[in-house]
Amino acid sequence: MRYALLVQGAPYSHQAAHSALRFADALIARGHRLETVFFYHDGVYNASRLASPPQDEPHLVDAWRRLNEQQGTALLVCVAAALRRGLLDEREAKRHGKQGYSLEAPFELTGVGQLVDAGITHDRLITFSP
Repeated sequence: MRYALLVQGAPYSHQAAHSALRFADALIARGHRLETVFFYHDGVYNASRLASPPQDEPHLVDAWRRLNEQQGTALLVCVAAALRRGLLDEREAKRHGKQGYSLEAPFELTGVGQLVDAGITHDRLITFSP
């Protein structure tokens, strides 16, 4: 089966992001395909390149990145939610006259239409919220 995940919880604030990653590992281990993860609301913080958790805690941002590298999973970030929270990729930072950016590949800023598309084109869309 082809899965998409919707992650609405910030890493380290709620269990949602960590549960989504554990679910992703479980479904891949069972032979399913995780094609898309869409980060929305505070879930966009999962895409921050500036995250530096203590060494004794899981590094969720790196875990999402590894998922992309190993499975080719698209990591889509709602552009409106991200900009509202100060998460910009290099292009948006330049467009808004900011000196730095806090989101980088493989995370991709995109519109909520991509979430709707995932709901239509995937077999399952599973939501992880606080």
